[in-house]
Amino acid sequence: MRAILLAAGCGTRLRPLTNTIPKCLVPVKGKPLLEIWLDRLTHAGIGPFLVNTHYFAEQVGLFIETSRYRDMVSLVYEADLRGTAGTLIDNLDFYKGHDGMLIHADNYCLADFTAFVQAHKKRPPECLMTMMTFRTATPSTCGIIELDDRGLVSGFHEKVPEPPGNLANGAIYILSSELLDRLGMDLHMAKEFSTEVLPHLIGNIYTYETSEIFLDIGTPENYAKANIVV
Repeated sequence: MRAILLAAGCGTRLRPLTNTIPKCLVPVKGKPLLEIWLDRLTHAGIGPFLVNTHYFAEQVGLFIETSRYRDMVSLVYEADLRGTAGTLIDNLDFYKGHDGMLIHADNYCLADFTAFVQAHKKRPPECLMTMMTFRTATPSTCGIIELDDRGLVSGFHEKVPEPPGNLANGAIYILSSELLDRLGMDLHMAKEFSTEVLPHLIGNIYTYETSEIFLDIGTPENYAKANIVV
């Protein structure tokens, strides 16, 4: 299964660390975050990969060029950021007509990706995609979802003060080929996936909840936590 890793962000909340390094290359326990993603995904049989770049793109390019993944990764430079949906829609051909992953690669995630893929394969027939979810201790800072009794998304609450629960969207998705076709037609003008695509799919999104470590390392506090968590 092919995967697009969104890795072009500037990581402004992590400054001064990201004054000299892109967020996707910050080290977690001595290993660049992007390398952790590639290690875990390839271990689950996922690949090849497309990675978008923008901030310190030359550093990302050098990292890939000198890594063992250089033959598995295609880099796409964005002089102007396209947005999470914009990058996806610009690169739909990468999936070659098959189901594929879309991953916000700025999180530290130790989920079981093999189990995630298996859940997608067993999704209800009306579901066009599968979303990874996790339990968060800070629900007001996350996109919180509501589920029906079959595990399908029935509502979204994007960073609201008092969300109705703590089950968060992990921004890791498996998209069906049917949905990818639809994105190329009905939703081809979308820029942001969470606000311009997901709301159109309520009732057609299956979910897989991981109980493994899942941290948004965009803040110094969470970055420090990622480096000490067992």
